[in-house]
This record gives sequence, C-alpha cells and structure tokens, in this order.
Amino acid sequence: MYSYRAFGKWGGFVAGYATLVEFLFTPPAIAFALGSYGHFLYPQLSVLYTALGCYLVFTAVNFWGIKESANVLLLVTVLAVVELLLYMGLLLPHFEVANFLAHPVPVRAAGVFKALPFAIWFYLAIEGVALVAEEVVDPRRTIPRGYGYGMLTLVGLALGVMVITGGATDWRLLQNLDYPLPEALGLVLGKGDAWTKFFASIGLFGLVASFHGAIVGYSRQLFALARSGFLPIGLAKLNNRQTPYWALVAGGLVGCLALVSGRTDQIIVLSVLGALVMYVISMLSLFALRRQEPELVRPFAVPGYPMVPLVALGLALMCLGALVYYNLRLSGVFLAGMLGVGVVYRLLGQAPESVEVLDQSQMTSDAATSDS
Repeated sequence: MYSYRAFGKWGGFVAGYATLVEFLFTPPAIAFALGSYGHFLYPQLSVLYTALGCYLVFTAVNFWGIKESANVLLLVTVLAVVELLLYMGLLLPHFEVANFLAHPVPVRAAGVFKALPFAIWFYLAIEGVALVAEEVVDPRRTIPRGYGYGMLTLVGLALGVMVITGGATDWRLLQNLDYPLPEALGLVLGKGDAWTKFFASIGLFGLVASFHGAIVGYSRQLFALARSGFLPIGLAKLNNRQTPYWALVAGGLVGCLALVSGRTDQIIVLSVLGALVMYVISMLSLFALRRQEPELVRPFAVPGYPMVPLVALGLALMCLGALVYYNLRLSGVFLAGMLGVGVVYRLLGQAPESVEVLDQSQMTSDAATSDS
C-alpha cells in the first residue's frame, strides 16, 4: 500500500511482486542448506527429501496460528544465538591475529560485485518483521524495536563468526562447504572431540530459525497482496486460528518446485533481485510521499532525511545494477515473471479503488520497510 499510495496501482504491483519473489525464494535455499546439513550428520538422509520434509513440518507448525508460530520461532532463535556464541567461545582461545592476516582474500572489483547476492543474503528478509505488524501489540513501538534488535544481532554475530573463524582456521579449507562451522571446529579441536560432535548436533538451529521466519513472512505477504486485490482473493482466506492457510500452502508449493530444480545459487540470486527492487521502489516511494503528502501521519520517521534514504537508494541501485550485469539471464527470468504476473493481475486482480484512508495497522506494516 505504501508504493500504491505513491505511484498508483502499478507501483504497488511492482513493490508487491518484488517482495513476494524475495520471500518465496528465500526459504528454498535455506531448506536446501538444512537438507545438506542433515546429510552431513546422517549420510543416509537425502538432501532433497530432507529439505522437502522441512517444508512440510514447518508449514504444519504455522497452521497453529501466529502466537504458536512466534513461540516456536522465539525458541529456535534463542537456541541459534546460543549456538553461535558457544561456537565463538570454543574457537576464541585459538584465535591468532597472524593467522587471520595470513591468507587475505584476493579482493577485486569484479569479484566483489559478483559476490553481492551472497553478502546481501546474510540480512535478507529482515524486513519481514513489518509483515506481522497487524498481529502484535502496539506496533508503533514493537516493530522498530524488533528491527533494531534484529539488525544488531545479525551484524554482531556475523562479524564475530567471520573474524574468529578466520583467526582460528584457514578459511580456504571451508569455502566450498555447506557446513563450514562444524568443519571449522573439527579442524581446531579434532573431529572426534566431544564439543565438535555436540555442536554438529545443534548446528541446525540457526537455519531452522531463518527458515521458519521466512515461512511466516511469505504467508503474510501473500495474504496481504490477496486482501488488497493484487492476487486471487482465495489466498486471503483464514482458518479458525486466523492463519492464512491457502497462502501457506501456495508459498510452500512454489518453494518445493524451486527445490526440485536443484539450483540453489540461482534461487538466491532471484531472491536478492526481488529484495533490491523492493528496496529501490520503497525509497522512491518515500521521497514521492514526502513531496506529495508532507502532512501524512508517519508511524516511522526516518532519521537524517534526506541524506540517509539517498545513501540507501544509491547503494540499492548500485547493487541492483551489478546483480543484473552479472546475472542477465536470471534478471530476464525475474522480468518475465513480473510481466506474466502483471497479465494475471490485469485480468483477475482488483486493486483497491482508493487509498485516501488507510487502516493504521496496515500503514504501520507497509511503511515499516520504507520510512524507517
């Protein structure tokens, strides 16, 4: 609704499509990593079938309702943070600055730009916090706090793991693995060490937390788009626990089809493409609405306007340009998908006729990723 208000129905459509691609294609890549990790622990397990099983289990968990889903998400998130803190604590005594500096990464401009999708991947879908704004108490206060705590946690843990791992091991031995953390512990402590075996058994929590959170995100995004008329209205149906069950099922089917393709790297690129397009149109919507409606009630006021959003817009455009340049075919797939969905929307969708008066909770949800 934020971009709809700024640029009309097609602006809203582009923002909705981009966000949907991001949230639909994030979970398959995480599920594949879960399958790979399960195969590492128990070689008899199939990577694909384990990943598909994860979809089945966590889709079922989400059918309980948002309160139950949030409780599960909170539990696995706490366990994931404890897991990473334990990992850093075990490696820290073996950290050496000389070792960290011994094998510098060969930094080249082309390599940096090619790696952008995987760098952005660390923080992808955190904007999903805004998608539950209608299901939390006092969203004006809780949503900004959720964003703040989430970003601090992500940045702190990512930097800590990167630096300590690089100083305790040789990163070159880990770069092609789907399970680098238990392998790093194995290199330092020994494969037979009790801590190595224990960490390998709990190492799934971080992936589980990300996967579960992404499922919550795409189901609410599908529901919101259907309720607003951008997708078939059936996806907005709720069960007796107020869960958008058809949105959960539809998103899960798309994710499973993506998994069967077996192209995890391409799935990640598509997801990041969606995120960057969404970032760009959100920033453009921010500037448009500040100019068109300066007196509009804004639950989240961006600090440092206009420089902070200008920097954000510039970085998003730079990353988007690099991503398209190095992934022309996938960018074409993304654009073709947008055109195809646009035709469906033109034939079947019924966007709201007026956005003059927006429900406060809806405005909170839609503005959170743009004006905050």
